[in-house]
Amino acid sequence: MTHRPHAEEQGADPRSDAHDNRRQVLYWRLLARLFDPEEQAALESASLAVVEDIGLPSALLDPGASVDSVVQRHPELAADFEGLMVPEPEADDARDRAAEVRRAALVSKVLLNVFTTGSGNVTAERLARWQSDADWLERALGCRPGELRGGRGPAGGPGRSGGGVGPTGSGVGGPAPDLSRLVPAIGPELGSIEADLVRRMRLREVLADPALAARLTPSMSLMEQLLRDKDNLSGVALANAKALIRRYVDEVTEVLRTQVEKSTVGELDRSVPPKRVFRNLDIDRTIWKNLTNWSPEEERLYVDRLYYRHTSRKTTPQRLVVVVDQSGSMVDSMVNCTILASIFAGLPKVDVHLIAYDTQALDLTPWAHDPFETLLRTKLGGGTDGTVAMALAQPKIAEPRNTVVVWISDFYEWRHQELFDSMAAVHRSGAKFIPVGSVTSSGRGSVNPWFRERFKDLGTPVISGHIKKLVHELKTFLT
Repeated sequence: MTHRPHAEEQGADPRSDAHDNRRQVLYWRLLARLFDPEEQAALESASLAVVEDIGLPSALLDPGASVDSVVQRHPELAADFEGLMVPEPEADDARDRAAEVRRAALVSKVLLNVFTTGSGNVTAERLARWQSDADWLERALGCRPGELRGGRGPAGGPGRSGGGVGPTGSGVGGPAPDLSRLVPAIGPELGSIEADLVRRMRLREVLADPALAARLTPSMSLMEQLLRDKDNLSGVALANAKALIRRYVDEVTEVLRTQVEKSTVGELDRSVPPKRVFRNLDIDRTIWKNLTNWSPEEERLYVDRLYYRHTSRKTTPQRLVVVVDQSGSMVDSMVNCTILASIFAGLPKVDVHLIAYDTQALDLTPWAHDPFETLLRTKLGGGTDGTVAMALAQPKIAEPRNTVVVWISDFYEWRHQELFDSMAAVHRSGAKFIPVGSVTSSGRGSVNPWFRERFKDLGTPVISGHIKKLVHELKTFLT
């Protein structure tokens, strides 16, 4: 019979084995709550013993307690949740197993609160609690709250380059795996969960109560519900719905305006003298041009002339015609492009026209400068017939060389050949035609392959991705 040495005889630390077992219990509890309720009772009991043994509050195991409530009662844990799931560059033999057990308990709390949403009706308080927990998950991943969901900003993507999800290592028995490659996929998943919660919420009842409505956090999924239901609201409920829409519009407008301002603009107009103000002072050129005035004895440079940068740019009057599919599959694009059109409407020498369509077309040009008023006039849903929108758009192309037509749709049309022929005619007229498959903060969206191939052959490939791509295209043409 072979003698099996004890951990002490092997030189291993028995406390390390104990920590590994504790961490394993917590991660198995996490999996059991998600997939295997039969094992849940025993693992709940074992997990409670673990968290109490390592000095953490039992509230971490309470599925009804939000991360916010845990942090309020135990403020010292707030710092632990920040960057919790970002791997640390640490040698395997130097890792602190006790710290990994603590991390496993905190990671389990965040993941379970966000990804187990139950079923049935959802209250405004429940939605607000979930959104708060999702914020904590994004902090744990090293991102800003709301960044992965992309609801209030088109930045998207993780806030720290090279960051990952979860402690390093592999297997349930060891530290959690590095899930950094999955970070881009987490944002859309969070958005999907949030949209499901909004759909399950009795929105009209919530909007009728100002206190409950104030708890709602504006998001794209909430915007979709509000815009779809706005014609069925009245009184206090309608006023609260409008307030939420305006809040969301203002938040997204601020982000998009910053992107427009930072985007590349037209070439410098050197025929216009530069403004002689400090912010335009070209220090490097001023020093270079005055080097002949350097005094070695005094070690001082005497400046005879100051040089300033040119900031005026050549612009010509341009017309921007934006056509947006307002069918049910294009809600995100409708909201973003309505806001984007209003920003370009505020630029000098840009004449913006806005058309929305499903099976009917609506000219929203009189309200193009105000995205809030524009959205209130949209009617989401229905089928798509782009030919009715083209009938409104074509008369607006008076000077093709100075016109850009942006057409935002998934291009699933029932009169596809007729619509494409008219789009090709617009392109041949000399106008710049930009087909756009999606204008979202996440860049997700499908495009009819039939249209995609024909646009490519036409020399006007579909832009389908982040809204920054469209901003760059428009700024290059319009300024």
